[in-house]
Amino acid sequence: MASLTDYIDFSQKSLQVSALAIAFNPIFWNVVARTEYRKHYLTRIFGSPYYGCYFLAVTIFSLGILRDHLYNEALNDQPYYAPLHQPLLAYVLFGAGNVLVLSSMWALGVTGTYLGDYFGILMDAPVTGFPFNVSGAPMYYGSTLSFLGVALYRGKVAGLLLTAEVLILYLIALRWEDPFTAEIYAKRERERAKSRGGKSS
Repeated sequence: MASLTDYIDFSQKSLQVSALAIAFNPIFWNVVARTEYRKHYLTRIFGSPYYGCYFLAVTIFSLGILRDHLYNEALNDQPYYAPLHQPLLAYVLFGAGNVLVLSSMWALGVTGTYLGDYFGILMDAPVTGFPFNVSGAPMYYGSTLSFLGVALYRGKVAGLLLTAEVLILYLIALRWEDPFTAEIYAKRERERAKSRGGKSS
């Protein structure tokens, strides 16, 4: 009788490294962004919240490329499982995932995508058009779909395991990020209301 170890080689170091990279990225950007919100280290170092945010954007983007590379390297070392090899479905998922990611980046811009709120760079109003009328977190779900598409294209069960990790980490990140971001904007509205009240008196 087949066991999970017939489909996933847990002894491969590349699998462990990929799993660590997947976990590291959202933890990293949340810790750095919250520290920036409270201490403004990057703003002080670069002399501007915008330059600090751009630096963080480049860092997060680069870490994402490294994570994706490590994911593919991990799949190279894993057993192939023919029934999981579904190229057509893989193309659909990968394409849909990238549409969600790229369109959300286009809608939000650099500072909106890369945690500009934590630098005090707030958007005038929430983005409600595509892809945010499809999902409240299109970048996270789009990225997950892309990981799944690669797993199916490569026919690697380990890819499904790592994709599940991606999704779980993103869901945890959302539970951490959404209330904090909402409070940032709520604070701005309270300050605006207070300012309007002061002027009217």
